[in-house]
Amino acid sequence: MLKESFIKKNFSEEKSSKKLLYIHGLSSSGMSATAGTLRKLLPEYEVLSPDLPVNPQQALFMLKELCDRKCPQLIIGTSMGGMFAQLLKGYKKILVNPAFHVSEFMRTIIGRQEFLNPRQDGETHFEITHELCDAYQKLESRQFENITDFDIKYTYALFGKNDTLVNGADEYKSFYMNAEWFDGGHRLDNTVIENILVPLIKRESIWKTY
Repeated sequence: MLKESFIKKNFSEEKSSKKLLYIHGLSSSGMSATAGTLRKLLPEYEVLSPDLPVNPQQALFMLKELCDRKCPQLIIGTSMGGMFAQLLKGYKKILVNPAFHVSEFMRTIIGRQEFLNPRQDGETHFEITHELCDAYQKLESRQFENITDFDIKYTYALFGKNDTLVNGADEYKSFYMNAEWFDGGHRLDNTVIENILVPLIKRESIWKTY
């Protein structure tokens, strides 16, 4: 009887725990400053923040497998991570300055690039090739397919008013409704995370299930 109660208690706690998946941008990793800040400001949440494979198909496969296994209640993606988050249909999500066409930027920086944060595999550099850009462009070309009513209702976007790197607001608004603009650029700073992103994460409608 004690064992059964213990199992039920732990199963209930596991089911009720809030899991948040954070998807980083180009040249970053799961150890990005944004992920660290989210963990600091949201200690009651389990923040999942994996390193993305450089290959886009491998990255999407890994993210889908992780979502199937961990069942996050909310997905947050910044820049290129916003594009990947949008591709994960059927989940509540927040896209921050989403780079829906990151391949266009990648074509301007062909060659060896440095990862901006440490990675679990120890890699410090990666190569942007024309073939890699083509692979991203192929993924981008079908990213807005199979959008459901659930996705439209529970997808949010935050756009920096001073973002000079990407501008996906018009394209986003042609498919989704929920969007807000904040004073800031492409890269998030702690002020925006604390005063804009975290309150949106804590908004009741994000977590409420029906």
